[in-house]
Amino acid sequence: MTVLTEGPGPVALRSPAGVALVAATVLASMVGFVDAYMINVAVPAIGRDLPASVDELQWVLTGYLITVASLLLLAGALADHFGRKRVLVAGLLVMLAASVACAVAPTPAALIAARLVQGAGGALVVPSSLALLNGSLRAGDRARGIGIWAGISTLGTTLGPYGGGWLVDHASWRWVFLVNVPLIAAALLVLTRVPADHEQRRPLSVDVGGALLASVGLSGIIFALTSSSWPAAVIGVGCLVALVPLERRLRRPMLRLSLFTSRPFDAINVATVLFYGAISAASYLVVLLCQLRLGYSATEAGAALIPESAVFLVVSPLAGALVARIGTRWPMAIGILLVAAGFVWLAAARPGQPYGEAILPGAILWGLGLGLAVAPLTAGVLAAVPDDDLGEASAINDAASRVGGVVLIALVPLLLGVGGATDFTGPLADRYRFAMVVLAGVTFAAAVLTALFVPSRRVTAPHPAPGPRVHACAVPVKGNRP
Repeated sequence: MTVLTEGPGPVALRSPAGVALVAATVLASMVGFVDAYMINVAVPAIGRDLPASVDELQWVLTGYLITVASLLLLAGALADHFGRKRVLVAGLLVMLAASVACAVAPTPAALIAARLVQGAGGALVVPSSLALLNGSLRAGDRARGIGIWAGISTLGTTLGPYGGGWLVDHASWRWVFLVNVPLIAAALLVLTRVPADHEQRRPLSVDVGGALLASVGLSGIIFALTSSSWPAAVIGVGCLVALVPLERRLRRPMLRLSLFTSRPFDAINVATVLFYGAISAASYLVVLLCQLRLGYSATEAGAALIPESAVFLVVSPLAGALVARIGTRWPMAIGILLVAAGFVWLAAARPGQPYGEAILPGAILWGLGLGLAVAPLTAGVLAAVPDDDLGEASAINDAASRVGGVVLIALVPLLLGVGGATDFTGPLADRYRFAMVVLAGVTFAAAVLTALFVPSRRVTAPHPAPGPRVHACAVPVKGNRP
C-alpha cells in the first residue's frame, strides 16, 4: 500500500519553487563534495597540527566514505517512505552538527568519530537531493533542471579544492570543515521555499541487518588494509559474504540481487568499482605529491587538477551525442584507457619539473578520458536493466563508485609501503611512481572489462553527473520497483 504526500503537483523550473529546488540541490551536492574530497588538500596540515599518524589520517578520509557507501541504499528507502525533502533536511542537519564537531575536534579519534557521523548525514543527503529535484519538477523541465544543476555543481566542485587549499594556507584546516556551515544554512533556508514532494511513498522497509553487515564488512576490510589486521579482514569478508543470503531472504532487501543476473550490469558495476576507485586514489596521491614532494602550497595543490575538470566539462556533452551514434562500449573503453594514460604520465612527475611538464599533460588526458567515459557508463548501466529497475540500478552504481573509492584510498598506504613511517613524505619519494602505475593498471583492467562485456548499444545518455570523482550514475531516474 502506498501513501500519497500532501504536497502540490510538479513545479515549473522557472517558478520561484523551481529555482529554489535547483538551488537547494546544488548546495546539497556541494556539501557532499566538500566532505568527501575537498579535505584531501588538508591532510598534511591535519597530520602536523593534531598530530595524527598515517593510519589515523587514512581513517579521517575513509570514515566518511565508509558510512556513505554502506548506508546509501538504506537511506534511499527512508527517502521513499518519509519523503525526500524531510530526509534531505534531516541529513543536512546531521552534516551541520558533524561539520562543527570536525572543526573543533581536539584529537584524531574525535575527528574520525565526527567524520563517521558526517557520512551518515551524507548518506541521507545523496539519494534524497537529486531524487527531490527529479521528482518535483514537471516532466518537460527535468532534463533542463538536471543540466543546470550539473553545470553549477561542476563549477563548484572544480573550484572547491582550490578554495580549500587557500583556507589551509591562510587560516587553518579546521575552516575546510566550517565551509559547510553557510552552505548547509543556505540550503535549509532555500528548502523552506520548496513544496513537499508529491510522489507516492512506499511502505517503510528498513533493511537494518543488511545495512549493519555492509557497514561492518566495509569497515573491517578498510581497517585490515590500513592496519594489516587479519582478524579484521576475516570479519569484514565474513560480513559481506553473509550479506548475500540475508538479502535473498528478505521481501524488500536493501540490495535486490536479481538485478545482478544481467551480465552487462555486472560488468559495468565492476568496471565502476575499479575506475572510480582508481580515480579517487590517484586524486589523493597527486595532491599529496604536489604538497610533500613538488613544493606546492595547499592552494596550488588544490588548483593542480582544475584543467582535468575543465576538459571534462567541454568533452562530456559531446560524448553523450557520440553514445547516441555508436553506442556505449567503445567511448567508455577508450575514455578509461585515456585516464590510464594520464596516470602513467603523472607517475613520472618529479621535483624540479615545471607544472606544464609534470602535471598539466596528465591532467588533460585524465579530463579527456573522463569526458568520454562518464556519459556512456551512466547510459550503459541504465540500459542494462528493465525500466522498472532504473532507480535501483542507478543507486547500486552510485554505491559501487563509492565502494571503489573507499577501498582504493585505503590501499594508498600499502601501495606506498608506508610501514612504520610517521608521514607520507618518504614513502612518496620511494614509491609514488609504483603506486600510480598500479592505479593505471587497475584502470586498464576496467577498460578491458568494458571492451569484453559491455554491449555497444545506441542509447540516449543522461546528462552526466558533476564532479565525477564524487559519484558515478547519480542522475535519479523514476521507475523504481514499488
